[in-house]
Amino acid sequence: MNGILPLWKERGMTSHDCVFKLRKLLRTKKVGHTGTLDPEVEGVLPICIGRATKVAEYITDSGKEYVGEVTLGFSTTTEDATGEKVEEAPVERSITRREVEEVLGAMTGVIRQTPPMFSAIKVNGKRLYEYARQGIEVDRPSREVTIHHFEIIGEWETLEGEQPSFTFKVGCSKGTYVRTLAVEIGQRLGYPSHMSSLTRTRSASFVKEDCLSLAQVEEALKTSQPEELLIPLEFGLSHLPKWVINDTLALKVKNGARLEEPAEWPQEEQVMMVHEGKAIAIYQHHPSKGGIIKPVKVLFND
Repeated sequence: MNGILPLWKERGMTSHDCVFKLRKLLRTKKVGHTGTLDPEVEGVLPICIGRATKVAEYITDSGKEYVGEVTLGFSTTTEDATGEKVEEAPVERSITRREVEEVLGAMTGVIRQTPPMFSAIKVNGKRLYEYARQGIEVDRPSREVTIHHFEIIGEWETLEGEQPSFTFKVGCSKGTYVRTLAVEIGQRLGYPSHMSSLTRTRSASFVKEDCLSLAQVEEALKTSQPEELLIPLEFGLSHLPKWVINDTLALKVKNGARLEEPAEWPQEEQVMMVHEGKAIAIYQHHPSKGGIIKPVKVLFND
């Protein structure tokens, strides 16, 4: 049983909870998720089964898209609605749509983020949320992330009230903390803020319409075989260029051989080697030997 099950993770569950339940439902141990979603966040969580676990990192590293809500007027310890209030400053003016659009525009592109204290990043061998629960503040390494697009959802011209909210859509790279984006929006507008809700609407090539909930998986398994619910692992590599190979070359590729670079080899960093419709390996240029390509990962070797 090999493939990808696009799961719609519901609020209140951890990503590990989903993996645990699917192992029991599908009766297989080789199950892995493709990037943690916080318990209070719902949305697209592709689950890799069998050999597809070998491509999980490619889905994790691909772009994500979210729909979220920012609430101005107070910040929280966790940067989202689950935390305790830290700072409160009621909004005492009208905030225009143009003003918010300018803020989102300024935050688009490559930016630096400092992970929130309530996150799973490790510092000195310990996760940040463990420090946070003990009330210990530690220095966190900032990192670059890419915001591909950032836009307002909904029709309004001004935000009014002491704690106004608005909805946004953001497309971003791996490692982006959307909670932290919500906090920075408030800072740029001059008010404390937090992310009051969040949904992941896309992960790599997978969108909500592709997904099943755990309840739907359980119901489907009453009349279907587990394999019928899975999408081929190639779909998780659809962002890579393909190179179709013959039987002779496929044998070498399955054995992880280094090869002479073919004419018209794609210029992208990594290429999916395809034999009889199956992705059997991922290759790239050899880092020190010109004209040679080498395997990054062999997916099928039997």
